[in-house]
Amino acid sequence: MTRKTPSSSKLSRLLFGVLAYVSLGIGLIAIVVPGLPTTEFILLAAWAATRSSPRLSAWLENHRLFGPILNNWRNGKIIARRAKVSATVSMLLCATLMLVMLEHHWPVYLAIAGMTLGNLWIWSRPERQPVAELP
Repeated sequence: MTRKTPSSSKLSRLLFGVLAYVSLGIGLIAIVVPGLPTTEFILLAAWAATRSSPRLSAWLENHRLFGPILNNWRNGKIIARRAKVSATVSMLLCATLMLVMLEHHWPVYLAIAGMTLGNLWIWSRPERQPVAELP
């Protein structure tokens, strides 16, 4: 995620602002709702905030919970193992609840496929900065 200044167009700042706040809202809900990915929505909110609201962008970067996520992402697209495990457990819980409580129709399988793809993507990200080799 590179640093950008807010867009010069009022309409694009407004649209990016709406995207930032909606993504942040979903990310906050995702903290307590199993199956919803928190990290991806916070990353999207931060990206949109850099194009719309320096104040929101600074708040996200300095937030106790979200700041480290954003810093890790900027410095190597890193997702911590704890976040990966948490995402996997919540997605498994959500998939299990869906399979137990809902009729097995295509929307259930589509949701589980989406969670599976999201989980594969999360686990494909590095967990720490690569160590530079000495010459």
